[in-house]
Amino acid sequence: MQKTITKENSSFFNQILKLVLPIVVQNLLSAAVSSADVVMLNYVGQSSISAVSLASQYASVLFMVYYGLGTGATMLCAQYFGKGDMRAIQAVEGIALRFSMVISAVFAGVALTAPDVMMRLFTNDPELIVIGASYLRCMSVAYLCWGVTEVYLAVLRSVGRVAVSTAMNVLAFALNVVLNAVFIFGLFGAPKLGAMGVAIATSVSRLVELLACFIVSFFSRDVKLDFRYMFIRSRLLFRDFVRLSLPALLNDVSWGVAFSMYSVIIGHLGTDAVAANSFVGVVRNFGTILCFGLSSAGGILLGKVIGENKIKEAEADAKKLMMLTVISGAIGGLIILAATPFVLKYADLSEQAMHYLKYMLLINTYYVMGAAVNTTLIAGVFRAGGDSRFGCICDTIDMWCYAVPLGFFAAFVLKLPVLWVYFLLCTDEFVKWPWVIRHYRSKKWLNNITRDDLFE
Repeated sequence: MQKTITKENSSFFNQILKLVLPIVVQNLLSAAVSSADVVMLNYVGQSSISAVSLASQYASVLFMVYYGLGTGATMLCAQYFGKGDMRAIQAVEGIALRFSMVISAVFAGVALTAPDVMMRLFTNDPELIVIGASYLRCMSVAYLCWGVTEVYLAVLRSVGRVAVSTAMNVLAFALNVVLNAVFIFGLFGAPKLGAMGVAIATSVSRLVELLACFIVSFFSRDVKLDFRYMFIRSRLLFRDFVRLSLPALLNDVSWGVAFSMYSVIIGHLGTDAVAANSFVGVVRNFGTILCFGLSSAGGILLGKVIGENKIKEAEADAKKLMMLTVISGAIGGLIILAATPFVLKYADLSEQAMHYLKYMLLINTYYVMGAAVNTTLIAGVFRAGGDSRFGCICDTIDMWCYAVPLGFFAAFVLKLPVLWVYFLLCTDEFVKWPWVIRHYRSKKWLNNITRDDLFE
């Protein structure tokens, strides 16, 4: 019996490792691109860093939209992959593409025609508005490409082809960093574009990534990027996708917009606070790479096991995943703590901004543990079992009834110092712990959501 348990544990950890490593590499490169933006813009000026940081909040919200759609697709595709139904996976990809392409077109249209209006929602500083508007206008191309690639990559990951999706991201991220340098500093005869160069580099790299998706699709035997999938009809799958994906989408958008409201609050506390928060966001991304990788990998693995109808095995795997998550949260905090002296040494900010930066980083050394546990449970474990509703309700109440009102009240009514406002905003993850952990223990999330006779 002991040998069987040990063998099952070994199998789980081996599978998690195979899925986590490519995702961690992908997230690491994503964080590296963000840090490259900040480091390079550090030589352009504090205003460029602040403007790009604020304008990037729209990309963060859009990413949450795609992540929500991708999660809905992953929930279904992972379980149908466990069941062995590839036709259902194609139909789900088509449904997700219908939604993502419409949303991309809307974002791109507004960014192209009214970028200054978008910037005024975050700041009233004329200089930041001008810089940010030029950035957003160029980013409209990236938004269009992103809507297609994120759905396709989510489907690839859901069937275990994580290495392929990571390879395409590596290509895009590497190209992004190189082009950032070219267009920010005007290398090789290119114009010196500063903040606008970041947007151009991102758009070009997203175009290349989309092309890579079509190339991979051409050689793929099963999971293809085929727009004809959008016309596969299955009322049952469409209803399931909406039922599962809509709460996930609303959850991620609600959380993403609320988190962007943190930037609105900080953005009205001065450019020193904005600049410090820009660096903090980059360092925090590195600290959460392993945590979020485990969340994604765990969700894929658990979804496949549940789709195979191995409920007891899925329950046991979820416990192992939680153990790994706590360890990864502790590692994330240590990474931020270790990085703090280096960031403080090389950041070229004002004295006040450096003061904010130091203590914001220290606050994040424990904040990542809250994010790690909640993300793994809400976005990984619960969604693997088709439960996206709980996370939507929990995050919406936490962010919009607690964190955002508290932040505005602390900043603009009580007029507390910047660091106190930031500290209060960073209590959001811990407030919802009791409800999240209680729901995990209830096992209400553990469901097989696959169906038979989908296309009759």
